Amino acid sequence: MIKRNKKAPSLLDENLSGETSKHQEKDNMYRPNKTLRKKISSMEENQNRIKRRRFLGISLFGFVGATIPSLSAITHTTKNKLINTKVGDFVNRLEKKYWNRTERFEEKMNLLQSAWEAKNYRVVRALTNSLRISCMQAQVEEENPGVPLLGSSQFDEVELLPDLLKIWAKGWRYYKTIDIEVTGNEQKPSRETSMLGYPLRSTPNGDFISMEPIEVLLAFPSNQINSPNREIRVARLENGILKEVTSQVFDEMRRGEEWFCKLIFLAQSRKNQTFLVFYGNPDAELPEYSSDLVTTGEGFGLDIENDFFKASLSRQHGQLEKMTLKREHGTHLYAGGEGHGEPAGIDWSHDYVTEGSYQKMRTTLWDECPDFEVVKGPVCTIVRRWGFPYSPVHPLFSPSRLNMDIEYRFYAGLPYFNKSAQMTALKDFEAEALRDDEWVFTGQSFNDIVWMGPDGKVRIGEVDPEFKDDIWGVGFYHKDTKDSFIGLFLEHSAEGIPELRHSARSWTNYKWHGAVWARYPLYAKLVPAGTVLHQKNAYVALPFTKIDGPPMIEELHRRFKSPLVAKSGTRITKNFATKKPATQLARRGEGGDSTISKKLLWEALQNVKDPQLYTADISIVDLGLVYDIRVQGDLVKVVLSMPHRGRPVSTYFEYGSNAAHAKVSMSIPDALRRVPGVREVKVDQTWYPLWDSNRITAEGRQKLELL
Repeated sequence: MIKRNKKAPSLLDENLSGETSKHQEKDNMYRPNKTLRKKISSMEENQNRIKRRRFLGISLFGFVGATIPSLSAITHTTKNKLINTKVGDFVNRLEKKYWNRTERFEEKMNLLQSAWEAKNYRVVRALTNSLRISCMQAQVEEENPGVPLLGSSQFDEVELLPDLLKIWAKGWRYYKTIDIEVTGNEQKPSRETSMLGYPLRSTPNGDFISMEPIEVLLAFPSNQINSPNREIRVARLENGILKEVTSQVFDEMRRGEEWFCKLIFLAQSRKNQTFLVFYGNPDAELPEYSSDLVTTGEGFGLDIENDFFKASLSRQHGQLEKMTLKREHGTHLYAGGEGHGEPAGIDWSHDYVTEGSYQKMRTTLWDECPDFEVVKGPVCTIVRRWGFPYSPVHPLFSPSRLNMDIEYRFYAGLPYFNKSAQMTALKDFEAEALRDDEWVFTGQSFNDIVWMGPDGKVRIGEVDPEFKDDIWGVGFYHKDTKDSFIGLFLEHSAEGIPELRHSARSWTNYKWHGAVWARYPLYAKLVPAGTVLHQKNAYVALPFTKIDGPPMIEELHRRFKSPLVAKSGTRITKNFATKKPATQLARRGEGGDSTISKKLLWEALQNVKDPQLYTADISIVDLGLVYDIRVQGDLVKVVLSMPHRGRPVSTYFEYGSNAAHAKVSMSIPDALRRVPGVREVKVDQTWYPLWDSNRITAEGRQKLELL
């Protein structure tokens, strides 16, 4: 983002005054000013190795370019000699300012205890909500992103690529190389024909369903990238040519002087490949990819479809409610009736029966998800929900014993989806029964059973009693329609208990209404505190026959159990053999060819302030509310978010933000129309991805006194 030099006129001012600017090129990646970074660097050097403050109960002071030690570290570690120094005074001053504006977690806990003892339950409810907000903000600022596949120091410069590749990637400054390697089986060419007479439909970039999702965690220096979601592009290197592939960025985190994010894309199965991840282009725009994966709806109650099926998640509790198989007339999978008082769905797990068989605690009894996170994109849609299951007479009984964390993943162009779950016991308790997988299909969509033993072989018919507690796949198919729905159990393990039962009881005509399977993994009733049950399943919906179906499912199972592996790639040298590509990576306006300088546009938006922060004097750019800028002739399009849904009206910044402080702030159109060449401005608002404090720039954190 742009930081104006207060000692000299800005680029915008120079252009408006008719002067010729000496800074027409991209200036230092539109980064915050160097003075701030030098000041921070000096602080870090004086403090030896500084660690970030923990937000939960302590502080929110970490920011890009600097890290501040805890107050206890300053006062108790004499050898770093920070007591009574200017740095120590600086930290204490910021501590006081920040905690004058909000309360620590510990203080809220004390207030909660006092209100509880006074039986002031309305205040208790208000405080529990405030504690929840503190925890959510702590997660945003302090959650450990994990160990990246490629760290921030692992990168190369586009300028050093062979000439043809460098020209193809014009506009981007840096890249990382990822090698994808086959494991388990020897390399084989991807099949591009058909599967049981079911054509393998081509995706927009020419790939076929013999693809596999690759997910990696990456880290980048914050001075090389402004917005991972906007700037990152992925290209496959094959036969000396780079070809962009559809990719998706999510879980962006800013930690110290690094950006972290997860990146997912599809790679060809059973084939070693090389991919380049490009970044470092301040002119880049949010990428728009064609995809068969279409997700509609808000929150966790989504409709998700691809070329193979359409899935609908319950608007009440988020479980998979129904599916339509996109084949022939489209078989509709549903569970009829009234359930047990809750909305019926085809996915009924997770649940457990309490001690003495008193009641069943269900996730399907949630009136809404206690907590959830959603990721949507052209490659993958992820819906994660967690919390304690509810009683049939909730909230009369609300035990906090077994937390259930459940995630669905749906992919573009693939005939399956994943479900992962983790159940964690927070205290010792007894469960008469516990289910971690159950599916119900009303009607006669299926008329025979499919199952897989520990040897990975698929059988048809009733489960052999010898394998009743060692099942690794189960499902159903119809002999005439060839429709099928099969669950493959890829992971099923536990910590804190000796062993799990890998069962899968199944019926094709359960209580006269349809097909059912269920898995009860516990051998013993006692579940000790600290027990964790893990699972990951793949659910496949493909045409299935008695002859061709078993080898097809067995092959998929082998691929699931021996997935492609992502590794740090080998460096691309100048003498690497290349061919002239047919296209370039940059869309119009991304390769330094924008008809209006995007640098000037970003700088102009620094004049659009949020007057609700009366004295902070902070712009929507430094708040991180501007997601994208596009130039189409003399039209400028801005994608804007708002800090939270309590302020849903983005038009406030379109024509109202100058009302409170007309002398120091402009509306978005007024600010952008000052840039030469801009005639029209259009502002679009988005809630995805949701804004969080990771998006605040270093300059913004300084103005909000979060340092």
